[in-house]
Amino acid sequence: MIQSKEITIVDISKIKPWPQNRNKHSKEQIERLANIINYQGFRNPIIVSNQSGYMVAGHGRYLAAKKLKLKKVPVIYQDFENDDQAYAFMVSDNAIASWAELDFSGINSDLENLGPDLDLDMLGIKNFTLDVSDKTEEEELTKPKKMTMLTCPNCNEEFEQQQAPKRYV
Repeated sequence: MIQSKEITIVDISKIKPWPQNRNKHSKEQIERLANIINYQGFRNPIIVSNQSGYMVAGHGRYLAAKKLKLKKVPVIYQDFENDDQAYAFMVSDNAIASWAELDFSGINSDLENLGPDLDLDMLGIKNFTLDVSDKTEEEELTKPKKMTMLTCPNCNEEFEQQQAPKRYV
């Protein structure tokens, strides 16, 4: 069921946050979100209920836009059967996102293929650091071992000896 029709650019002063929004946004989160919006622009509009006129999604984006002193923001107006449905949408929009789990090792792997100028703060991940483990050591441990021939000093028989990988301490 599609509830929205189109994105409208709205004067930010016309938007009313839902008074019972229980999702709390830290100063640090709003700062980071403002930086991301400043870098990329708005990629996800604010959602406002046609019935109540209150915002039901995008409270953090709204606060970040205010921090950036934006005059206008993108909004989608949606129809809800009643305030209960709008409230349920607002809470579920916040709650369901918390179920997601980021694959940090996958993100680290992805970053190898991206440009060196990517600002890691634009990923929006709190306290994210790039895993810069020594790939050459890992490759050294997984490649086939070199074999050398040794001669027994007592019986002159030859043996193959596997060389251990070099370790750097």
